[in-house]
Amino acid sequence: MTDTINVDYSTRIPNNVGLTEDRTVLRALEGWHPGYIDWWKDMGPEGFQEALVYLRTAVSVDPQGWAKFDYVKMPEYRWGVLLAPKEEGRKVNFGKHKGEPAFQEVPGEYRAMLRRLIVIQGDTEPASVEQQRHLGKTAPSLYDLRNLFQVNVEEGRHLWAMVYLLHKYFGRDGREEAEELLRRRSGDADSPRMLGAFNEKTPDWLSFFMFTFFTDRDGKMQLESLAQSGFDPLSRTCRFMLTEEAHHMFVGETGVGRTIQRTCEAMKKAGIDDPNDIAKVRALGVIDLPTIQKKLNLHYSLTLDLFGAEISTNSANFYNAGLKGRFGETKIDDDHQLTNATYPVLKLIDGKIVKVDEPALTALNMRLRDDYSEDCAKGVERWNRVIQKEGVNFRLELPHVAFNRKIGEFRNVHVTPKGLILGDADWAKVRDDYLPSSADGDYLNSLMTGHFGPGEYAGWIAAPKVGIDNKPGDFEYVRIAA
Repeated sequence: MTDTINVDYSTRIPNNVGLTEDRTVLRALEGWHPGYIDWWKDMGPEGFQEALVYLRTAVSVDPQGWAKFDYVKMPEYRWGVLLAPKEEGRKVNFGKHKGEPAFQEVPGEYRAMLRRLIVIQGDTEPASVEQQRHLGKTAPSLYDLRNLFQVNVEEGRHLWAMVYLLHKYFGRDGREEAEELLRRRSGDADSPRMLGAFNEKTPDWLSFFMFTFFTDRDGKMQLESLAQSGFDPLSRTCRFMLTEEAHHMFVGETGVGRTIQRTCEAMKKAGIDDPNDIAKVRALGVIDLPTIQKKLNLHYSLTLDLFGAEISTNSANFYNAGLKGRFGETKIDDDHQLTNATYPVLKLIDGKIVKVDEPALTALNMRLRDDYSEDCAKGVERWNRVIQKEGVNFRLELPHVAFNRKIGEFRNVHVTPKGLILGDADWAKVRDDYLPSSADGDYLNSLMTGHFGPGEYAGWIAAPKVGIDNKPGDFEYVRIAA
């Protein structure tokens, strides 16, 4: 059996799951591989398929030393199947099977539920690559371009992880689902991706940074919940994916932070005290803070929809079956079966937003969303510290959870970021105060020009404090093919 820590590179598909001994699955994945490469070349980063990119590749799943850095062309990147090491004697930690040995095979009665969880997670991975495929042309620096591509190849690897589970444990159904993952396309009218946020465009780099901060953080929450799964192969897969997901959020948080820093520095230098004097700030060639707030509003609200309806029998069923737990399940002090527990849920009752105690089992989406919002708020506070440090009088805030919702309790109501309910006419008057307008989009696009010289940065974003792999500021992170 292949070492569960170190990754075997002797096959076409790097892995630590013993594919050389599992010939059936190896052949199935080798059969899927050409279709994946075709998809990558069609839908992956446009215009950079021949570029040499300074990427990290996993050579071990040991958190202390799991990656090596080197130049590689993205279609030649060694995607693979990597699971966290197996925990001997692991038990199911929640639901009606609590205390039983973790499932090493798919329980027959949960086959359809488990396949659905894996397919939905799998579908998000190529979707984000498709959403971001045009961004390379307008990269603000080689550093940012490399980070974009690192995120892209890792999303590709996360797709491989889910496809392995489908091939290994779900027979013909799994093989068919794996093919469908390559057939759907983000934003396609006939065959869209499964979740709404993954069919939105990523038109500019501020959107990309917001996406990796907010939507990849949803990925973190979902993966943490799946890492609790009583189905051990899924748990192990997600535990390693979380190692990579942390970098994606880093790209988002620091990208927005550097944008804020550059704006504040430019305002200070020009003697502009009022952050709401948008015309004056934009005349400096930077992104004004109110527009950053609007982008924050948009991406946070889109991502909240990914958690689904506040009350969900599906989530209750996943939990009862021991397939998907809560964020930090083992650290929660309760019976882990939620027999009589309740959880406060925001609802719209008689035109007012109120908290109502609901059975905790059906309110699992709400709980996970609350955990997510708490995590987001910490990151937003770090952005506010950048603004404060520069002496600018402005605060970024998360909007109310009922703002701009398309799914769940608040999908049919207009709510301001402060939580005020408005009628259609009043909302139409103020909509552009809270969400990016077409004029905002035009301005952002005017800033989006490619900067490809080593050590060169667009005027709207600050350079990072530290380079990737401790490289100097003028390191050539991407060698663009002639």
